[in-house]
Amino acid sequence: MIIGLTGSIASGKSTVAKMIESYGLPIVDADLVARQVVEPGTPTLKKIAEAFGQEVIAHDGSMDRAKVGSIIFHDEEMRKTLNSIIHPAIREEMLRQRDELMSYGEKNIFMDIPLLFESKLEHFVEKIIVVSVNKEVQLQRLMERNGFTEDEANARIASQIPVKEKEQLADAVIHNNGTLEDTAIQLQNILYEWNVLK
Repeated sequence: MIIGLTGSIASGKSTVAKMIESYGLPIVDADLVARQVVEPGTPTLKKIAEAFGQEVIAHDGSMDRAKVGSIIFHDEEMRKTLNSIIHPAIREEMLRQRDELMSYGEKNIFMDIPLLFESKLEHFVEKIIVVSVNKEVQLQRLMERNGFTEDEANARIASQIPVKEKEQLADAVIHNNGTLEDTAIQLQNILYEWNVLK
């Protein structure tokens, strides 16, 4: 079974991903893949250099994220260009990793995709777990973790599909407002219910 894991910013999805890994279950991590596809020497990085100019490549051959960030921050067209290069590469690599794990005989594979619904990638998976959190906890965590003001944190939260909507689209929801132990028990129950754990 291919299981999607998603949530909203500061919902604690990464914590749940670590719990899944602790069971020895394989995870394809979209954020990690996003970094892998732009490593020095990759075709994706070459395309970015062609579109943005050689100055976005740092001395060590890696992508100068700050430079690319400052370009796309001020230029909507360049942001679209970057996304049109990076997103297909990320999707292709995620599917490659998923298929490779399947070829090793893995029965259950998790795909950790933060923007699963926003990117319309539901068709990549068979079931979806949403890690949910109430607004107050989310706001608090985001301000503490990233040093944001309340306005900055609210703007980040508002840029994603509301977590309540994601819950409606999920096959299972983990409510991550309480202790780590609470969260771990909810995850364990889902994994047993879906026969991922026997």
